[in-house]
Amino acid sequence: MNRLLFVNKYILFAQGMIDLNADLRYTNLYYTFISRIKSIRGNMSTKITYKDAGVDIDTANEFIDRIKPLIKTTARKEVISGIGGFGGLFHFNSSNLKNPVLVSSTDGVGTKLRIAQLVDKHDTIGIDLVAMSVNDVVVQGAEPLFFLDYLATGKIELEKSVKIIEGITEGCRQAGCTLLGGETAEMPGFYKTGEYDLAGFCVGVVEMDKLINGSTVSVNDRIIGLASSGLHSNGFSLARKVLLENGKLGINDKVAGLDKTIGLEMLEPTRIYVKPLLNLLKVFNIKGLVHITGGGFYDNIPRIIPQSCSCVINKGSWYIPPIFDVIREIGEIEEKEMFRVFNMGIGMMIIVAEKECQGVLDQLEMLGEKASLIGVIEKREDKQDQVCLSEG
Repeated sequence: MNRLLFVNKYILFAQGMIDLNADLRYTNLYYTFISRIKSIRGNMSTKITYKDAGVDIDTANEFIDRIKPLIKTTARKEVISGIGGFGGLFHFNSSNLKNPVLVSSTDGVGTKLRIAQLVDKHDTIGIDLVAMSVNDVVVQGAEPLFFLDYLATGKIELEKSVKIIEGITEGCRQAGCTLLGGETAEMPGFYKTGEYDLAGFCVGVVEMDKLINGSTVSVNDRIIGLASSGLHSNGFSLARKVLLENGKLGINDKVAGLDKTIGLEMLEPTRIYVKPLLNLLKVFNIKGLVHITGGGFYDNIPRIIPQSCSCVINKGSWYIPPIFDVIREIGEIEEKEMFRVFNMGIGMMIIVAEKECQGVLDQLEMLGEKASLIGVIEKREDKQDQVCLSEG
């Protein structure tokens, strides 16, 4: 036995695994353990790969090749890098700007993603992703320059993933910004089959003296509303609960008053208002811009008007898409709750001086926008809400 212990000890020493001073009793146990491990490895018929773990690098590379032509359609002249590097390169030339301010925004699409997955339609959800960030950038007077996306999924499904990027590139074209880069994370075991999540990041620029922050908004200014395309990307937790749970509606059901199925109505992509707003900013003194997202009228308007002012909205002064009436009726939702959760047919608000109001409306009509005069800025009385709904 002692001879066997010594043999095992010197074999392990020769392999650089132990010291010669090691206790003989433990070296034999260690030798037996190592031998068994080697035996198990020898009996394995295949070696484990990254693909066996659920991550397919070849599919990821094919995905990149498929989306490169799409991304090129969004390129601005400032882009000096291609897809595939460690970072996107954008040559920001500030020579024609006196005092530039960079404006950034990040957002996702929320539970609207669940509707896209239920309907199995993924070519417009990327528009929503871009819209949420670029609309937040332009309301501060900035021109969106570039956008980056983050797509996380359990498994890259090539055709579905390409459709998602098609939507993102379409959104970038509508906003006039470039898709500078992104990340696709394949995370097996974290996301269920067919599930994915999206996030987006946008950077824009504006001259310091043209930054819109609402500080010049004053009594008697007018509020112009730009029509939304429907729900946009907010309030979907409530909309899904009302329509799919309480209302027992199927994603492919049709409801009186709606031209599309419930699923397609909910998937109508978010309007991108960048180009018409940038056009207005060249001609008019825009005092305030409000992107109506989560929080609806009641939480978003106060972000841009002074505490001394109240915004009086005239109900009935614009068209409300029927999807909102369907939700309100099925869910028996109070009016104030509707205006606090949803955009109610107004995706963007423009605040201008009374003397410029008609000029702005005429310009928007020329640009093909559906615009309405929906309210006025008044002096705020004690304990008065900053947002008030009026019968007009």
